Amino acid sequence: MESDRSPAVQANDFEAWPVLPLESWEETYATLHRWMQIIGKIRLALCADVNHWWHATFYVTPRGLTTGPMPYGQRMFQMDFDFLKHELRVTTADDESGSIPLLPRSVADFYHETLATLAALRLPVTIWTTPVEVEDRTPFEEDHKHASYDREHAQRCWRILLQAHRVLTQFRGRFIGKTSPVHFFWGSFDLAVTRFSGRPAPQHPGVLRFSDRGVDPDRSPGPGIRRAGYLHRRDPLHCPAGLRPGGACLAGEHLDPAEHGGPGYRRPRYNRQPQARLDARHP
Repeated sequence: MESDRSPAVQANDFEAWPVLPLESWEETYATLHRWMQIIGKIRLALCADVNHWWHATFYVTPRGLTTGPMPYGQRMFQMDFDFLKHELRVTTADDESGSIPLLPRSVADFYHETLATLAALRLPVTIWTTPVEVEDRTPFEEDHKHASYDREHAQRCWRILLQAHRVLTQFRGRFIGKTSPVHFFWGSFDLAVTRFSGRPAPQHPGVLRFSDRGVDPDRSPGPGIRRAGYLHRRDPLHCPAGLRPGGACLAGEHLDPAEHGGPGYRRPRYNRQPQARLDARHP
């Protein structure tokens, strides 16, 4: 089947993996992270629980990130970050819609306009307004500090997620056991996929159950390496070698190269044929 692919699909474009060192967009990242948490918490409030927190994630699209369809009583709607038009779009199954522009504005302003837009569409929602997995936990409605949005850097982040999604989807398809979708966790701001071993996971103290153990490589522009207490990655399943710092798969942690310009990202990007290198290095 590989030989049936068109030259356009086979081509490796250096610019498909844009540079994005954290220091170049850290303020935009911090603001966008909190905007995404607002939308993620709306999804969390409305969707039925699924183990491994799969009901809370976003999905990569050809234009940005989406919540996918969400129930509101008997109605359905979804919310989409569009990084080509730079807007947050709300679309309902009743053929109604609303949009919020993505531009330099405070988290508080974005929060209030988002909830007002939903209310205007007869979709009022209440969420817990404290951000998670960040040091500054100022509630959204009070956060006037984070107010940056650089269109170019936000779009580069999305384009990197597009390429990572493509690679992780191939990685997922080569495993015949249980796997997660390729999805974006808005709390830790990373794209992940999980392969499961089939062996039971330890009892989790939280509300949700975790059915079995797994390992998930992921891509994040956030600073540092974050602990991931909600997954049990203790089994020697293969990570895509080109997507992990130092060529090692970390068990029980989120892999995070500190920024998209870090060594775990630079190595495949600066290769003449980054896609071929990634394909050759993981089964």
